Amino acid sequence: MEEFRYSEAGYRLTKEFEGCSLHAYADQGGVWTIGYGHTGPEVKEGLTITQGQADELLDGDIAAAAGCVRRLVQRTIHQEQFDALVDFVFNLGCSSLEGSTLLGCVNAGRFEQAALEFLRWNHVHCTVVKGLTRRRKSEVDLFRKAIQPFAGASD
Repeated sequence: MEEFRYSEAGYRLTKEFEGCSLHAYADQGGVWTIGYGHTGPEVKEGLTITQGQADELLDGDIAAAAGCVRRLVQRTIHQEQFDALVDFVFNLGCSSLEGSTLLGCVNAGRFEQAALEFLRWNHVHCTVVKGLTRRRKSEVDLFRKAIQPFAGASD
């Protein structure tokens, strides 16, 4: 897993769903956010950054999410699965993956069941969010690219 780097397809997925705001805003959950979905104690109302700073924050946040996936996934996976998991962690945080049924399925090699687990993570404060549903479906599609050739294969 150490050899995996977040791919261009992964970056496109993250950027598509995050968008980029150079001015801090409160997201749907009320969390102050800036750039490509960056959060943290330094992000407060009124904060403004440059595009270069947004790109740096994105790279740092992606590196943290990728590190989390590398640390938690104990099974051999494919690049597309890695990318889908990194986007998931980027959006929801490492603690959401840690101890999740999604991670348990991945580590047990139950990849089709794992793909279905992404779809459970589409709520903010117990309310289904259409944008999160679309994002989770995109992650599932990416995750399944690695397992589709094996679907329906006979022994």
